[in-house]
Amino acid sequence: MPKVHQNGHGVGARRGRGSRVTTSLAEINVVPLVDVMLVLLIIFMVAAPMMTQGLQVNLPQARRSTPVTAQPIYITVPASFASERRVQLGEETIRVEALAERVRQTMSGRDDKSLFVRGDGSVAYKDVVFVMDKLKEAGIEKVGLITIPVGSR
Repeated sequence: MPKVHQNGHGVGARRGRGSRVTTSLAEINVVPLVDVMLVLLIIFMVAAPMMTQGLQVNLPQARRSTPVTAQPIYITVPASFASERRVQLGEETIRVEALAERVRQTMSGRDDKSLFVRGDGSVAYKDVVFVMDKLKEAGIEKVGLITIPVGSR
């Protein structure tokens, strides 16, 4: 609300400049801003879980697992690997026969030649070793196996 300031000379002194109107910045209404921010927060909280994509994998548990510190590139071996022969490189689903070439293309500009394999707990060990063999064929120096700590499910 604008404030009206009277001049100090009383009524009738100087006609042209008798009162002036000023606004105060201390009275900015922030309620609409807070309302908009809360609505945006709710939208993002609802939308964020819907944006996660990928294969559903039940990772095996390990007692002495360590957190990953590198910029990870994941190879996911799903439970359906035995029948479909498909893996997921990052967000891309590819056939295992093309894995070596796609990994070479992905890793060509990187200094760290390491990948992480996430295998479903129901995948046979021979299938995980087969995928790891394809990665070695592509020139990958380090292959890490991803597990989850016991009791974190």
